[in-house]
Amino acid sequence: MADIRKVTDSFAVAPQIDVDDFASIKEEGFTNIVNNRPDDETFGQMPSATAKVKSGEFGMEYTAIPISGPNDFMKSMKALNDAIASAEGPVLAYCRSGTRSISLWSLAQVKSGAETPESAMEKAQAAGYDLSHMEPMMRQLAGSK
Repeated sequence: MADIRKVTDSFAVAPQIDVDDFASIKEEGFTNIVNNRPDDETFGQMPSATAKVKSGEFGMEYTAIPISGPNDFMKSMKALNDAIASAEGPVLAYCRSGTRSISLWSLAQVKSGAETPESAMEKAQAAGYDLSHMEPMMRQLAGSK
């Protein structure tokens, strides 16, 4: 069973999900899946193509926004915000531990002005993630609007 961590009413993160998790993810009301993990990161992880097919089988949209390094965060913020904006219901983003997903969400939300650095870090903390190391970057993004 997926370890889903609610961030807001419309967004949650999880560590790596498995093919057997899609039914329960759909039952929990998610309409969109965002994969922040590049294929072949570790042996045995579910490939993006499989996640896309399984999402479709359960009537959920699927978006791959792989994050493999620090530069990917800056390039991917708009893609995540677009996926959230176009969703017709709650979005679940996942990666190996959920840290990349919550980090990308926090940066994207701060950049767009939807969250302040403080509120983004509080929501991440409530979901079990400490993003205090990202505070300087979030403050910079908040000032660049």
